[in-house]
Amino acid sequence: MRISRARSRAALSMAATLPLLAGALALGTPNASADSAPSGRNALQGTKPAWATAGADRGATSDSGRVSVRVHLAGRDAKGLAAYAAAVSDPQSASYGKYLSAAQAQARFGATRQQIDQVAHWLESSGLTVTGTNQHYVSATGDVAAAEKTFGTQLRNYRKGSRTYRAPATTASVPAALSNAVLAVSGLDNAPHKSSHDETLPPPDAVFRNSGPFSSYYGSKTASTLPSAFGAKAPYAVKGYTGKQLRAAYGAGHWTGKGVTVAITDAYASPTIAKDAAEYAKRNGDAPYRRGQLSQVLPDDYTRTEECGASGWYGEETLDVEAVHAVAPAADIVYVGGASCYDADLLDSLNKVVDHRLADIVSNSWGDVEANETPDIAAAYDQIFKMGAIEGIGFYFSSGDDGDNVASTGTKQIDVPSNSAWVTSVGGTALAVGKHDTYQWETGWGTLKSSLSEDGKSWDGLPGAYTSGAGGGTSSSVKQPFYQRGIVPDSLARANGKQRMRTAPDIAAVADPNTGFLVGQTQTLPDGSLGYDEYRIGGTSLAAPVIAGVQALAQQARHGLPIGFANPAIYSRYGSKAYHDVTDHPLGPNRDLAVVRVDYANGVDAADGLLTSLRSIGKDASLKAVRGYDDVTGVGTPANGYVDSYRFPFRRH
Repeated sequence: MRISRARSRAALSMAATLPLLAGALALGTPNASADSAPSGRNALQGTKPAWATAGADRGATSDSGRVSVRVHLAGRDAKGLAAYAAAVSDPQSASYGKYLSAAQAQARFGATRQQIDQVAHWLESSGLTVTGTNQHYVSATGDVAAAEKTFGTQLRNYRKGSRTYRAPATTASVPAALSNAVLAVSGLDNAPHKSSHDETLPPPDAVFRNSGPFSSYYGSKTASTLPSAFGAKAPYAVKGYTGKQLRAAYGAGHWTGKGVTVAITDAYASPTIAKDAAEYAKRNGDAPYRRGQLSQVLPDDYTRTEECGASGWYGEETLDVEAVHAVAPAADIVYVGGASCYDADLLDSLNKVVDHRLADIVSNSWGDVEANETPDIAAAYDQIFKMGAIEGIGFYFSSGDDGDNVASTGTKQIDVPSNSAWVTSVGGTALAVGKHDTYQWETGWGTLKSSLSEDGKSWDGLPGAYTSGAGGGTSSSVKQPFYQRGIVPDSLARANGKQRMRTAPDIAAVADPNTGFLVGQTQTLPDGSLGYDEYRIGGTSLAAPVIAGVQALAQQARHGLPIGFANPAIYSRYGSKAYHDVTDHPLGPNRDLAVVRVDYANGVDAADGLLTSLRSIGKDASLKAVRGYDDVTGVGTPANGYVDSYRFPFRRH
């Protein structure tokens, strides 16, 4: 399962100064066109969305319409921040690991009181009403006419898909005197932002259950009475892996994550998370939670609960918490909930983590497609990630559940914020854990589904139709970061043209819901009552917290020293025994793999019958898991040597 931040819930997938190294550590940055501005003003690059074209123009926006904006603050030294963040994150740098405290980071790179006051005064003097200020942005509201005057552009209406939205007709700008204070402005276009109001959280979603038969470990129970596939009888899908199996698969050893804190950001908050997590741990052999080991930081109010499918996010939080604890049972977990599933509220959640340094590692199982991200929002996210990096905080984002996104959007593209050069993008695999918790193999996660024929003698349309798979591919907006140079093949890095671009993912873990994780959650039962139940689930929203848990183990092995932004360290281990090099055909080039899955037709019980299907493994749209780096699993998945490799400075053997 994976949540889309700007769409309703997706269906269950049943997841002190440092020396600067000028130029050498340049990270990929979003491309910006050479936008111009009137004399005496500076353009805010990329504020006119790509979809605001002449052909989509539907006329001027009414002057009396209301506009709410955030002017994101650049801070004291935006270029220095990027160089500093790269230097402390690179194991090859003399500054590696020399992090700042949250207070030091703010004092060195955060916005000054003068910058905040200057921006607020400018907005007020231009006819807008300032509604809030903090160290990250100044928010303001006013009518369209005032916003046009303030930002030096006309606002017009444009058709985008089946809807019409407001957007700047030309690039917005700010007075040149404020150019060092303003990073970006968001809210001039209103796609997909909408008005909000205070709401209460809804009850949990209706119960979902898996039918049997199941395998207790991969291949333990074969569907011997059903048709063969790919020359063999397929095994039944596992009931759902638990912590013991995942820890064995990814080389946890004796490490537990003790002394490390993992934050999880999602929207809303499950009202039963503490009870559910404790019950799950008790039933499935995980260590019980210590007092205070699981905590929550929540907003005062929630908004857009119906639009965002708030109850669907309960399952996301539950999955993330239980997966982190299963892999790193001694790590502290702090859940930081957003007021809604929209960028502004998710940015606020991430800012809380950085401003108060709530954690060392941040797991994020939400996102959207790259085509929906605008440069202003990308800049706001990247600033948080860079501030986190200088504090020794690493951000991990699921890479998506729709493969190359062609089936879902019609366009080959990757997901955001997973596309950022400043985060670790986590891809997904199908995982086979055998008897005695023995790692057998992995493939890239990609599923084709074919149903059992009516006569029960064949699989209809074998290998079947594409259902889901790990997200990955090449960014169209972010340049290749230094840590990918010489590792990502040009066939991927230059997939969109001559320039090398950011490619995702960076690393991977189990995601295929047919080899997924058992999760326990309070749900709404058929009689309307609430009750705890367990079900198998997957998606890269499983892979992200699993990798976050593994990184907690690695940080413990590193004598508790934060790993921080992990990509340089992850790529420095490329090609070593620290990783399983995952391919789609681990048993040979001519050996395709599949499992049999039996589901309740109504998702609850057998009253309406059973649905039997064959789920092919390692079939991720146009994406392929191959030897070396690939756009399904990145550098691979953690092997037995991965966690231990952090005990000492890494040396390739």
